[in-house]
Amino acid sequence: MEEKECIKCGFRSKGNKEKLGLTFCEVCFSFAPEDPEELDKYSQEKTSWRNLNCFRKYVKLSGQAQKQGMIKKATEGKVMSRPAFGYEIKENQLLPAENSLIIEKIFEEFLNTEISLNRLSKKHSLSINGLKKVLRNFTYIGKIKFNNQIHEGTHKPLVSSTLFNHVQNKLDSLGIKNY
Repeated sequence: MEEKECIKCGFRSKGNKEKLGLTFCEVCFSFAPEDPEELDKYSQEKTSWRNLNCFRKYVKLSGQAQKQGMIKKATEGKVMSRPAFGYEIKENQLLPAENSLIIEKIFEEFLNTEISLNRLSKKHSLSINGLKKVLRNFTYIGKIKFNNQIHEGTHKPLVSSTLFNHVQNKLDSLGIKNY
């Protein structure tokens, strides 16, 4: 493995990482944005590797390894948080729970009636924000959302993507924000 030079600070190391085809040292990489346009701007703002050397020596980049592990887990379609309402975790698998049939009813009722979010949430013993989270949750169509990216999950969806998309359109038309 050969040493590569960080495009931002010029630090040369075998441990430098790539993001969207650009090479960064560990310090610069940890602050690098995900958006390609922002990443380009970020890489053009040069700094000296000497200014960052104290961070390399004394500061451990907390959470980087954990975040990378979580990203890897999400790309494999595995859930890494507590299960969404209607699911349970058994043997590291996300499985429909006993109350899973309620989820499709909530989606159908929201889409096909003029019931208010307040009444619908009370009917199903949820807070209004809890109901909004259910209606916006990609888990219910068999996907995993992590780090603002959506990955194919390994679990069984509880609603069809068609129903989910119609509900998203209705939420958007009512001005109900994403969660």
